[in-house]
Amino acid sequence: MNKVMSLGFASVVLMGVLAGCGGGGGGGNGVSTVSGVVADGYLRGAEVFMDMNGNYQWEPGEPKAISGQGGTYTLDIAPNLVGRYPIIVRAIAGQTVDEDHPSSPLANGYVLTAPAGYTDFISPMSTLIQQKLAGNPGMTMTDAMTQLRNQLNLPAGVNMLGNYINGAQGGQGSANYQTMYQVATQMAAIMAQQAPLVITGTGVNQSRFQNMMGQMNLYMPQIVQNATSGLPITSPTMTTFCNQMTTLLQNTGTGTGFGNYSSMFRNYTSHSSFWTNNAGTWRPGGMMGGNWGMM
Repeated sequence: MNKVMSLGFASVVLMGVLAGCGGGGGGGNGVSTVSGVVADGYLRGAEVFMDMNGNYQWEPGEPKAISGQGGTYTLDIAPNLVGRYPIIVRAIAGQTVDEDHPSSPLANGYVLTAPAGYTDFISPMSTLIQQKLAGNPGMTMTDAMTQLRNQLNLPAGVNMLGNYINGAQGGQGSANYQTMYQVATQMAAIMAQQAPLVITGTGVNQSRFQNMMGQMNLYMPQIVQNATSGLPITSPTMTTFCNQMTTLLQNTGTGTGFGNYSSMFRNYTSHSSFWTNNAGTWRPGGMMGGNWGMM
């Protein structure tokens, strides 16, 4: 990473820490508040809680709220807990509404999260960043942000934890955030499709969840190409990918706890690790963006 890029991402990470922890405010009686927004499109009626024991399931004693209009949420927590644990979002089938499609609630639920301390905007993007860090303990936040930006074929300076819905509304850089929005929507659709194998009652099969995110991580450039071409997950390429993922998850153990999926979250931060330029057109390729042979 060159010096300018390093400085740019150091600034992004610093702002993320300040925003994540600064998203909380002091309250009375020794209570602080943590607030933010949850989205694929903005998610209304989603369960939002601080996961203090890392099992992706709300339990008594863990601060919890239900997201409101515009995907907003506020958690009342003890001051000493601010920034210590990830926030989990459960989009609930039959209850949660994606405001991109407000006429009916979601048919299938899914789970989102973000790294501890980053609470402002929880989305499929923040979920993948959190999983990169969990799946590869040697990866830094700067590495994870850089890697995801390059997986989406985006330029330096794009905040991968930013509110892509606001960012896509126009102005400088709106096309980059529109790409993030399109890809996040595709990721959420894949998560919802795989939900019967990943979500267990009010909990999550942790190993299958990380396996699912790992597969999306490995093939993110292909997902990006599909999404930005305006194709749904029922396209031939994505149908093959989703079928392969279903088989993989069916063969993943159903016990509690995470498996070792570090190979799915390798610490490659070079743009060429994910994309190749063929006659002026960027196509998935490289070390981690390996082609399925279907493009």
